[in-house]
Amino acid sequence: MTETMDLMHSIRRLADRRGAFSPDAYFFVLEALENAMEAMEERGHIDGEDLLDWIRELGRERYGVMAGDVFHAWGVHATIDFGRIVFHLVEAGLLRKREEDSLSDFVDKFDFDDAFALKVFEGQG
Repeated sequence: MTETMDLMHSIRRLADRRGAFSPDAYFFVLEALENAMEAMEERGHIDGEDLLDWIRELGRERYGVMAGDVFHAWGVHATIDFGRIVFHLVEAGLLRKREEDSLSDFVDKFDFDDAFALKVFEGQG
């Protein structure tokens, strides 16, 4: 089996075991993390707040004003839930964290309704 297939199976098992978030939410966080790392000159650590910026940006690009609704459908209702997903991935050995990383890094960083409101997109383009 390929590494990609192994990762997909690991994420699905993790999501089933945890029961809180859709596998899509885990894949989305990993994609946002990969986007963040690709934007860096040299791969390194991404802190929670920076990751949330990338999650918000990817959500805007992919789902526009529907991003909040998509996240809700995945079981993600606030930025702390993305932190929970990250820490589930850490506990599963799929991501690493630094000693100073904390779930509190993800608390109340942005509101989905504000971040994905139509007015945000009207100023673009």
